[in-house]
Amino acid sequence: MLSWNLAIAEKYDYLAEKFKAGYKWLAENDIKSMADGKYSIIGDEVVADVQSYTTEPAEKRRFEAHDKYFDIQYVAEGEELFGLCRREGLTLTEARPNNDVEFYADPECFGMVLLKEGDFIVVAPEEAHKPRCAAGSPAKVKKVVIKVKA
Repeated sequence: MLSWNLAIAEKYDYLAEKFKAGYKWLAENDIKSMADGKYSIIGDEVVADVQSYTTEPAEKRRFEAHDKYFDIQYVAEGEELFGLCRREGLTLTEARPNNDVEFYADPECFGMVLLKEGDFIVVAPEEAHKPRCAAGSPAKVKKVVIKVKA
């Protein structure tokens, strides 16, 4: 699935070498047996962050966005709902520039994608996302967030 705005369709190349390096790393590693933590793929240009957590009700999660990096969010085990919307026009509630993250109030309308084992989604700096949402009951998830420098 690729959902995008035509006005910026040619801005990014999701098959550029740095993205391919991330996809290849996902395919070649046994993520389920990896320890949580950060793994360099290409210096600080492409970095994997392996995470284990339990999903929460969507109302407990916040929308977030990043200026310096794309996210490739890959579910290795479990499933989660993943909120997504355009960043433009959102109400900023907290900024952490040293961590390249801004948090936003929920917009009136946004989409949710169900990510199951083996699924991934790529989020651009122009998009806000709300990860770790429970698809029904809270569930354990093992995920990799690959940060690709914009």
